[in-house]
Amino acid sequence: MLDTFYREFDYGYVPAWHPDVIDIQGRYLDDPRHQLIVALSGDEVVATTGLLSRGPAHPPHPRRLAERYPSGSTAQLVRVYVRPEHRRHGLARAMVTMACEFAAATGGYDCVYLHTNVDVPGAQAFWNSIAKEVFDARTTGEHGAGFGTVHYEIPLPPR
Repeated sequence: MLDTFYREFDYGYVPAWHPDVIDIQGRYLDDPRHQLIVALSGDEVVATTGLLSRGPAHPPHPRRLAERYPSGSTAQLVRVYVRPEHRRHGLARAMVTMACEFAAATGGYDCVYLHTNVDVPGAQAFWNSIAKEVFDARTTGEHGAGFGTVHYEIPLPPR
């Protein structure tokens, strides 16, 4: 995850934005409604996908999104990262499917929400193929405009 912040996003680790990256135990493993999926190639982590029971925070994201996707009933996909040399082999799709199935089986969630940086090569095409775009911050000047932020929703799979 840290590699992605430095190599892909070019802004590095920001504690206020990424507390889950340092406290994996507390954020993912200690909460039964959260999940962290990790893909390995040998001993190397090549992909991650997280799921948290929270919606987008306002601020920085628009109030209308925080109201539409409230914490507790929203399963938010986070940290969906695949190392460039492992992309385009179905890894992210499989991990997102696993996370969505986990959310459906856990109960109490109405939908899966995410926001992503579509400036990462392949990100927008990938998310458009499995999710519904609900807000493109790039066109508004709102938070995330300079980060290529687009917000998406994925319906929960049937249980």
